[in-house]
Amino acid sequence: MAEQATEEDILLAKRIISAAERHDVPALKVLLKEGSANVQDPTASVATSPLHAAIIACGKAEEGKEAAVDAVQTVELLLQNGAIWNDLNKEDETPGCIALRLGQKKIYDMMVEAGVRAEILFAKMAALGLGGDADDEEEEEDEISEEQPAAKKQKVSEEDAKAIQEAVEEQVLDDVSLDNRAYLKSQLRYKPGILLDESDNAVMMDWETQIMQRHAETLIPKSGLRTMNVGHGMGIVDTAILTHDPAEHHIIEAHPQVHARLREQGWYDKPNVTIHEGRWQDILPKLVEQGVVLDAIYYDTFAEDYAALKEFFAEYVIQLLAKDGKFGWYNGLGADRQICYDVYTKVAEIDLYEAGFDTAWENIDVPSGLHGSKQWEGTRRPYWTIDVYRLPVNTFVK
Repeated sequence: MAEQATEEDILLAKRIISAAERHDVPALKVLLKEGSANVQDPTASVATSPLHAAIIACGKAEEGKEAAVDAVQTVELLLQNGAIWNDLNKEDETPGCIALRLGQKKIYDMMVEAGVRAEILFAKMAALGLGGDADDEEEEEDEISEEQPAAKKQKVSEEDAKAIQEAVEEQVLDDVSLDNRAYLKSQLRYKPGILLDESDNAVMMDWETQIMQRHAETLIPKSGLRTMNVGHGMGIVDTAILTHDPAEHHIIEAHPQVHARLREQGWYDKPNVTIHEGRWQDILPKLVEQGVVLDAIYYDTFAEDYAALKEFFAEYVIQLLAKDGKFGWYNGLGADRQICYDVYTKVAEIDLYEAGFDTAWENIDVPSGLHGSKQWEGTRRPYWTIDVYRLPVNTFVK
């Protein structure tokens, strides 16, 4: 359990936030030797972090005018001292959201770069098995997630740990999109223009049709190619792929209800089409063993995180794709918040390059009025709230 803040703690928090708001770098340097860059004033009517306060104080950017030097230095100092790039205030805004809203481009770019650094760092730590030790009372670690602001890991009792695990399990059952195996056991509902899971999450919607068609065009420049799509859903991209007359087209799909729909619509009988029933994690190793080579691969699964996408291209695309082939994937990472979308797009580009791929991006405007429209009625939450889709086309580094 977190200790109650003392009067001294509250006073120090107020002083740190005040110095950040004034962009008083010398004072902030002194104060951060005693306190955290992530403090909040529990007595304030609207809780805010020093980073939020510093960016709000910049005000609306004037045309062509960048933030003042002291403001930039304040943000830099806070980030250097561990300020959390995707922390949320009471208005559900990250510091980057505020910078974007105020038109403070330089500050916004700093927040994107901070997010990229943090995500890459934590991914590398996880890969190395480095993390918080539950038995070490002295060690605490900031942990970034794709959907929530970072939180402090704290040592908890066995009883508390059990309660936390039960809460997580309840959450997974309540929202099957949080767990791939729970999703695959759930009931899907096909409705006009939308596919919903058991928890009312939109798995796919017909507004994506233009995007899917463009993916097919960028990946398959001529007929007679060997293609694959992972994740059939409503069949939008597979339908688009077949218009390019592939010599062979593989579809990997794991959900039993989608298999039934594939049968109903005659996909199993289409010429040059092979349906693989199961998770790609189980199917692809077999295709690698068989020596399958493909000219175009597309990936668009549901209820899987970025780590799954990274495993897909770093472990399997590199083995299955022809040397002059192309790889594409549905770029919906963090698409419910612009700062998150920009961060994860850059992270993906870096990871793809490390795996041996060059990435070319094409911007596509999503349908106007999509955010806040009636299109999301009946769904748990909008999975897309931004204006531009960044379409990736990946080829092997020459």
